[in-house]
Amino acid sequence: MSPRSQKQFQDMRDEKKALIMAVALEHFANEGYFKTTINHIARHAGIAKGLMYNYFASKEELLMAIINSSIKDISPYFDPDRDGYLSEEEFELFIRKLFIIIREKISFWRLFSQLLIQKDVRNQLLNSKPGQINSAQIMYTNQSNAFLAQISKMITEYFERKKDRKPADYDPLLDRNLFMYTIEGFARVTIYQDDVDENYYSKTVNKIIELFK
Repeated sequence: MSPRSQKQFQDMRDEKKALIMAVALEHFANEGYFKTTINHIARHAGIAKGLMYNYFASKEELLMAIINSSIKDISPYFDPDRDGYLSEEEFELFIRKLFIIIREKISFWRLFSQLLIQKDVRNQLLNSKPGQINSAQIMYTNQSNAFLAQISKMITEYFERKKDRKPADYDPLLDRNLFMYTIEGFARVTIYQDDVDENYYSKTVNKIIELFK
């Protein structure tokens, strides 16, 4: 048997990291982030606790990796040409792809939603101090923050540009906020809805686009 190539080793490592993240997300969501220990995750992932640290230096780094993976799912569809300008076509594409991705990975997003509503997790993300996080955590945090800041900026600019084709009393900030509330609300309904009327679902997505495009 020939020795494994570097790519094979990397593929095996990526598969193991994905397994650890999947197990961690499930237990973080169902049992609580602070109640779930590294030892608990290792046991359920079938990995020796010592080997866990070859993949993630800490539970905090593991949390940030999970959050970053969710962003990586949707980032290719937001400003795909990377010109910093959100066109009407890109705006529509992003909304359509967002809800396709949610439907395709419903179990992940259901668990992810349960994870993010935990007060302990929000405090962990907001109150981490430089001395308490390592370089990998900083990388994950910076990537997440940069993408979220980019989304916020470009969406705000998109609604500002709509003033040119709207009545004089048009309020772009109000319209943007209504859009964000609508997207968040429909996403939550989608995540927790077991029986979906495909025709009605498609009509709802189309209506959101019609209202805000």
